[in-house]
Amino acid sequence: MKVLVVMGSPRKGNTYRSVRKIEEIMRSRGDVEFEYLMLNDVNQSPCSGCLVCFGKGEEYCPLKDDAPAIEKKMHESDGVIFATPVYGMNVSAQMKIFIDRHSYIFHRPRFFDKKALLLSTTGVIGHREVLDYLQLVAGSWGFEISHKVGIITREPLPAETELENEKKLQAAANVFYSALLNKKRWTPGLKDLTMFRVQKAIFKNLADFSPADYNYWKEKGWLRPEAKYYTDVPINPFYNAVSWISEQILKRKMGKEILENQK
Repeated sequence: MKVLVVMGSPRKGNTYRSVRKIEEIMRSRGDVEFEYLMLNDVNQSPCSGCLVCFGKGEEYCPLKDDAPAIEKKMHESDGVIFATPVYGMNVSAQMKIFIDRHSYIFHRPRFFDKKALLLSTTGVIGHREVLDYLQLVAGSWGFEISHKVGIITREPLPAETELENEKKLQAAANVFYSALLNKKRWTPGLKDLTMFRVQKAIFKNLADFSPADYNYWKEKGWLRPEAKYYTDVPINPFYNAVSWISEQILKRKMGKEILENQK
């Protein structure tokens, strides 16, 4: 199994050491290969917001940096660990640039066969908010979130907090290792299904404005009336009905807006 670590910390400090501990535990359980992608050391330019990747496709991005190679590394892995310290109640600058440079994946998700582990370190607070944000990002990109773990690293670190951190990292490593062995995709929840239905309603009307998004969804078969989700997995009937209603409401609203704009 191959694990890619997307390291948002600009140095090999608490976040890095926490992931290395997870690596140590996972290696003790079986054959696992780790690759560390230190975002501070790669060439990634801040997104300029030109929207070319949305409309025409990411291959037309005017920024020539390592973003395509980074995406390739994610595809080549079985699982990805997204790790970042808390900076200003959010992810680090390096992690935010990484997310922004791959923001087209929010529109065209693609990592449905990958598992993700989310890790955040903080002196006192902010890790819950950061983990929620990373869950939104990785989940929207198609990753199955296996586990998320927040570590307190203030100095001096009380003995009980250090012990709690050890237990958290042990649990994270074990859950992630088991998830990588299990190739089966879990059943999506109501929020996941609603996200799919909302995007389906939106991108169905964007053939002219955003052809890259429209063509991607059409090629995947996601625009077909019978398409319920990105992947062929069991769907809760009640969740499916509720998300379908959301799609119909949005479709009617967009239809009215399109008619109004044509007047």
